[in-house]
Amino acid sequence: MSKEAVVVRQGEGEQLTVTGAQLRFLCNAERTDRAWSLMEVKLPQHAGPPPHHHPWDEAYYVVEGEVRFSIGGRDELVKAGEFVYAPGGTPHGFQGASSKPARMVIFDAPAHAEAFFKEVDREVKDYPRDMAKMPAIGERHHIRFVKP
Repeated sequence: MSKEAVVVRQGEGEQLTVTGAQLRFLCNAERTDRAWSLMEVKLPQHAGPPPHHHPWDEAYYVVEGEVRFSIGGRDELVKAGEFVYAPGGTPHGFQGASSKPARMVIFDAPAHAEAFFKEVDREVKDYPRDMAKMPAIGERHHIRFVKP
């Protein structure tokens, strides 16, 4: 594996559906030798992952709309132009909080979330009914879901 330059145009990049959100890979793990990855998420109101934690860091930048975060034991309403950092091990989760879908960029380092998102896209087809599958999928990818 090696690092490679990449340009991703609007509308390009692998797209998945995860917990009711549309996720698009802007720079996937294999292009950075697994050092980091970058995703864009379109997050409808009330869609998003339940609280969880994992060993890698994640950072979030809200581009449009509002997102309600649960992070480190507190709730935060994060608006367009605002940023959230969740160090590895920090319990966190989020949901779209605006009537129009929010848009957010997610950075993870080292790149680890991609395989989890791909498996959820394959296995969790009826959201939220299939959410019972999430803990086992998470365990396989070092993600632990916690009670809110």
